Amino acid sequence: MKVRVIERRAKSLYTRSKIPGVEWAINQYVGCAFACEYCYAKFLTRWKDYGRWGSWVEVKSNAPELARKHVTGSVVMSTVSDPYQPIEAELKLTRRVLRYMDKRNELSVLTKSPLVTRDIDLFKEFRTIEVGLTINGLTGREKRLFEPLTPVHDARVNALKELHEAGLKTYVFVSPIIPEITDVSAIVEDTRDFTDYYFFEVLNLRASGSDFEELLREEYPESYEALVDGDAFEEFMWGLKKEIGSLKVKAEGIETHREGWEFVEL
Repeated sequence: MKVRVIERRAKSLYTRSKIPGVEWAINQYVGCAFACEYCYAKFLTRWKDYGRWGSWVEVKSNAPELARKHVTGSVVMSTVSDPYQPIEAELKLTRRVLRYMDKRNELSVLTKSPLVTRDIDLFKEFRTIEVGLTINGLTGREKRLFEPLTPVHDARVNALKELHEAGLKTYVFVSPIIPEITDVSAIVEDTRDFTDYYFFEVLNLRASGSDFEELLREEYPESYEALVDGDAFEEFMWGLKKEIGSLKVKAEGIETHREGWEFVEL
């Protein structure tokens, strides 16, 4: 699928984040060609009438010069895009943003792409930095249905390993966790030697949109029921917390969204 590229000049790059514990967000891209069916950022199509989610990417052409600003507190790259989506290999916009950022910024980078390893040299210039890979273990039919255009599981694990061996602090964002589908224990076993900590996120069915909700209900009814039925959800969460506890890894917590935003301490 050909992706439409929309270039624009932004007024600022650092925006106040609504994510608990995160002060600032950077999105040099808006939109994402990985086009995950469950993506929470699809809400942007209400205001950006460029077409179907995943068919366009908005590029902030002046992002590198805006990146020079120093802000106090933690900065996350990115929240409504992936900084290493396919177009980055050509444009190198993320790399230019990293080059011009104040290296005193406390930076956390999150991606699904092994392209992230290209910028290890720049990551090492930051005083405080961590680099995370979103790893959900999707393969086969589930990957074809939910995120067919994303890098495969092994490529993400190998990227995590390379980042770790380069001496960088790394983390694994296990997301989305879908009942009856996501094998959390297998993900941890594949990655525990290359990560400093884990963050776990259960699928936010409401934020994933009505199309994905219908897809999950039709194709995986047991998974759907576990997310929408109160008793089933409580049972699932109890089992998930018990499973994570048995893995003996450093985990920041479990994020859930069944009744608004909730963070479960482990």
